Amino acid sequence: MWLKRGWWVAGMLVVVGCSSPGPSTTGGVLPLRKVAEIGLGGASSRFDYASLDSGRGLMFAAHMGAGEIVEVDVRGRRVVRTIADVPDVHGVLVVPEKGRVYATVTGRDQVVGLDEGSGAVLFGASTGSYPDGLAYDPVRNAVWVTNERGGSETVVDADSGIVRGTVDLGGEVGNVVYDAPVDRMVVAVQGRGELAVIAPDSLTVTDRIPTPGCKGPHGQALDAGGQVMYVGCEDNATLLTVDLAKRVVAEHNSVGETPDVLAYDPGPRRLYVACESGWVSVFDRRDGHTTPAGAEHMADGAHVVVVDPADHHSYFPIASGPALWEFEPTS
Repeated sequence: MWLKRGWWVAGMLVVVGCSSPGPSTTGGVLPLRKVAEIGLGGASSRFDYASLDSGRGLMFAAHMGAGEIVEVDVRGRRVVRTIADVPDVHGVLVVPEKGRVYATVTGRDQVVGLDEGSGAVLFGASTGSYPDGLAYDPVRNAVWVTNERGGSETVVDADSGIVRGTVDLGGEVGNVVYDAPVDRMVVAVQGRGELAVIAPDSLTVTDRIPTPGCKGPHGQALDAGGQVMYVGCEDNATLLTVDLAKRVVAEHNSVGETPDVLAYDPGPRRLYVACESGWVSVFDRRDGHTTPAGAEHMADGAHVVVVDPADHHSYFPIASGPALWEFEPTS
């Protein structure tokens, strides 16, 4: 079957043929309008995670293929600096209240702490095999590092980088999220098809929530107020809505192939799902349900998304160019 692929030109989607299947239910076209394209410099190669300091308007994007972190002033729409010597960098997380940026240097099995203002490396700490995603626990001043292939979490002091402990999860792991209202960590354990709940004081697994209908739970985004975890299933193009209080999967939705990064905007209660296949889906939380609000093929490899809760603009690092695409909501 001949399917559709789109490119954004002058704020409009130009459609041609492609072979990447999209979601079975889209909710229509994306409720987004492209408003800017910021050149990021360097070679056209893979980006991974990105993180935004909304107050300062600074975004940090992991240019994994170049072994660099690109710092972007999204208000001024310009590159501030490029931080080199972070081979195979995957995860990146800015913590504004500390003025620090943390990144997983996967090529060295390390997590590094950077000064947000200068980009200077403040520490490097050893992790398990293939460090990927990151989360920050402000109560204990701790950074949690997902070791995807190692099947564990490494916990380090956010100031010194001293390793405080390791949590073995018994299978390959996806992302980790700090659930502030309940004071716990939640990890997607893709090797076991579940969400693991960890007590951050004792570093022990206190619960395991099954994720039926999900092959390869990886990406996560939390609606903290609603105690809903959104989970992207890498191997069967599915989005789960998990009711954490009831410990059950409440809904399944179709997304593009290989969902990767999820971003949640708490104001409008809107979820963004970016897929390795280049498909992007948007969902709204309405009347207790996760409702498709639009989906389209944005660009090959458009698998990373960041949303700014201040103005609700969304950002997608695109390997071709490379460039950062900025969108505003149309509804």
